[in-house]
Amino acid sequence: MTAPADANKPLVAITTDLIDRNARPTAICTTAYAHRVTQAGGLPILLPPIPQLAPDAAARFDAFVFTGGDDPVTEPFGVPTHPKADRLHPDRQAFEIALLTQLRDHHPDKPVLAICLGMQLMALLAAGTLDQYMPDTTPSAQRHWDADHPIIPEQNCDWLTAANVHSRHKQAVATPGSLTIAARSDDNIIEALHDPARSFYRGVQWHPERTDTPALGANLFKLLISRCHA
Repeated sequence: MTAPADANKPLVAITTDLIDRNARPTAICTTAYAHRVTQAGGLPILLPPIPQLAPDAAARFDAFVFTGGDDPVTEPFGVPTHPKADRLHPDRQAFEIALLTQLRDHHPDKPVLAICLGMQLMALLAAGTLDQYMPDTTPSAQRHWDADHPIIPEQNCDWLTAANVHSRHKQAVATPGSLTIAARSDDNIIEALHDPARSFYRGVQWHPERTDTPALGANLFKLLISRCHA
């Protein structure tokens, strides 16, 4: 017998990527994000990156996961894009910036977990800056490309613990703008950001959907869902 549907499960919107599939733009998402949301007690909903839908999405869903992806195009933020950057699809960037803006301006209490690219967009919107190509600036850059490494929470951070995470990025946040740094790696890369003025507005540079340490993986999704119920 099929279990009855739980109408009280929070609806958690998950951003998707755009790829060219047979000359047709196609929205895709690694299912690990959806599995983590499901295991945490939420109902995952994949959002196609259609910029004009941002106001409706911000109003309708209970929580948001901004997923990893390619590198932001930084001209809109007053900085040339690095020539070695893998440029984010313009529709995806326009949609996610619009969605983050809608949440900031109209729904600041809705929980947001931004992952890798998501944290970088969060920082850019907060007037932060990026290190656009870590191999040029960071001798230990390879430790952050599809590898595990430790993070160290800042003294004012009570939602993270010192342990290993799984990362896959060649860009990083250089300055956080109006956001607060919550953790760094042992080689001083900014690994987590948050806005203390909002109930749950948090970004992590690693991939919690691929991190084995529960406190820095599955539990981040549980915290997101718990804020919906709160």
